Amino acid sequence: MSALRNYVIVTSSYFLFTLTDGAIRMLVLLHFYQLGYTPFTLAFLFLLYETAGIFANIGGGWLASRFGIPRMLATGLTLQIGGLIMLSALNPAWGATASVAWVVAAQGIAGIAKDLTKTASKSAIKATSTDGASQLFRWVAWFTGSKNATKGAGFFLGGFLLQVAGFQPALWLMAAMLAVVLAGTVLSLPRTLGKAKASRNFRELFAKTRAINLMAGARIFLFGSRDVWFVVGLPVFLYGHGWQYMNVAGFVAAWTIAYGTIQAVAPSLVTRSRDGLSREVPAARIWGLALTFIPAALAFLIAMPGMPRPDLVLVAGLLVFGFIFAVISSLHSYLILAYAGSEKAAEDVGFYYAANAAGRLAGILLSGLLTQYDGMVGCLWGSAIMLAICFAITALLPSGAESRRVPA
Repeated sequence: MSALRNYVIVTSSYFLFTLTDGAIRMLVLLHFYQLGYTPFTLAFLFLLYETAGIFANIGGGWLASRFGIPRMLATGLTLQIGGLIMLSALNPAWGATASVAWVVAAQGIAGIAKDLTKTASKSAIKATSTDGASQLFRWVAWFTGSKNATKGAGFFLGGFLLQVAGFQPALWLMAAMLAVVLAGTVLSLPRTLGKAKASRNFRELFAKTRAINLMAGARIFLFGSRDVWFVVGLPVFLYGHGWQYMNVAGFVAAWTIAYGTIQAVAPSLVTRSRDGLSREVPAARIWGLALTFIPAALAFLIAMPGMPRPDLVLVAGLLVFGFIFAVISSLHSYLILAYAGSEKAAEDVGFYYAANAAGRLAGILLSGLLTQYDGMVGCLWGSAIMLAICFAITALLPSGAESRRVPA
């Protein structure tokens, strides 16, 4: 019962954190696009956010093993509050260069906060799941799906608060909410949750199994394939076809919520195996191959001359993309925990999500670059190429229980 209690506390704290994380993304994107910044500059605003996340994930896994999950959750929440307050101090009179530098730095703090919190939270699932692979898959799927649905709500919240309250008051409100969450987390969780023997040096920290290395490689291209069109390309494309800010934020939010909902029910869409790998790994390959064709087809369709309402064609296609992407993303989130060793699960998870951050970083930069030079069509072709590479890596994954013990 205490394991379930800790799981609920950790996930609740992370969901509320994620609500603010999604809201910040939409607040910054729409606010600066309204001020006339180019798509590539918009992408640059998130550069340090994702770069910091690469190191925060690796360091966060090691710190969670050494000091415990609750301390890392508290650190992440505290940094997020600091990032929100820093953003609220932005002064329009500073000029473009100073404003961009200030936002990039504040986003860097938010990136560290997000990935410390995420690594600690996902490691807590491994630490609190005690009833085999089936329970682990259900808990991971529900956690990941609910988290993404919450982030989708955060996108909508960001657009809503920007419109009704303004940039600065919205940031203050979210900082106050997180302060309450921080106090509840510190007082509720046992300090020793997730503590384990940490790696003694960097070489040991990066000495992962072949399966985890492959999962990390696949994760880079999987999430790069989404963010290459999602972060800058999609909002700019929809806005350019007459959508209002609230319409853009509403669709991005609805897509993310639907995507999260599918993630949560993914276990019911995948045939399970007793060892937790022999059916799940082939399923990841099949879903991944199917996903590869979606952005390529969309690129052809919206580039066709005379295509009526290409914005609606894109929206319909991205709903299909979101369904398949949700299933494969949930499978990958489960597989990394299935492959991870119990003793250093936090470090394995941190290493994996560092790769996730690297993929998002590449996707964000390409999203801005491709949007500026080739529009949404270029973003979709970039997505298709990344997914093809992800599938090729997934094809190499081992599907036996021995993969958990064989070093790379």
